[in-house]
Amino acid sequence: MQTLSRKQLVGLVLLTLIWGINWPIMKMGVTDYPPLTFRMLSMWLGLPVLALGLHALKVPFVVPRAHWRELFVLALANMFIWHPLIIVAVKMLSSGRAAILGYSMPIFSALLGALIFGQHLVPRAWIGVAAAALGVMLLLWHELTQLAGHPLGVLYALFAALTWALGTHLLRRTTVPVPTLTLSFWMTAMTTLLMTGLAVLFESAQWKAPSAVTWGSILYNAVLIFGFAHAVWFYLARSLPPVASTLSVMMIPVLGVFTGAWLLGEVLHWQDWAAVVLMVLAIASVLLPARSR
Repeated sequence: MQTLSRKQLVGLVLLTLIWGINWPIMKMGVTDYPPLTFRMLSMWLGLPVLALGLHALKVPFVVPRAHWRELFVLALANMFIWHPLIIVAVKMLSSGRAAILGYSMPIFSALLGALIFGQHLVPRAWIGVAAAALGVMLLLWHELTQLAGHPLGVLYALFAALTWALGTHLLRRTTVPVPTLTLSFWMTAMTTLLMTGLAVLFESAQWKAPSAVTWGSILYNAVLIFGFAHAVWFYLARSLPPVASTLSVMMIPVLGVFTGAWLLGEVLHWQDWAAVVLMVLAIASVLLPARSR
């Protein structure tokens, strides 16, 4: 287990706020707009922001050619599958609660770590995983009827979460000798090309001018999600053990639910409040320092 440094804690707080609020923002953006095109525009506008960040911080752009294959695998597991599937799920499922299914990722991460990567989890880590799983189930309590009508959206979100969990483990173990910001830039650049191809292939007949609300959602995602939050996440994923880095962001879907209630007028129930307690327990199980012997 590992506690967070001040830099990691600040990054985690900002990440939680930016990503949590983004779920209802994405829902508003794709409600009457093609989802793949929405993501494509966000990434094309966000990529220059990320590039300016690298330039300002004097971070190198070059990735040695010998590591291009590993970079591609990292992008495949962390971004290629996650982004198209989750944005389509947001379109299909009710409100920002697609975040709840997407953030089943920590559960998959713990299971993959134990079953595939030989990671030994201490008992309180398993307690955190169980608390996170129960919290997800509680948050989905009042969504079961709607989810039953959109099984494909549910499968999209769960498979996206599974691949993201695998990507987190691979990112933690990567041998690519470049800064995390460099990895973030090139994974985003490759995913932008992928999203462009998918949008042209599946949605070109639906293209139209975005509304003011959609433009606001696109710009939020461009600047804060692709220009900032992804880089912070990759930094946390490389610097913390997979269980700590994944369970530590479990407040994001909770924030998504409550901001969805505020922005979209959804009704909260006792299960939502109980889930908050369980998510805090999950976070504490991996981030609080262990008692010294």
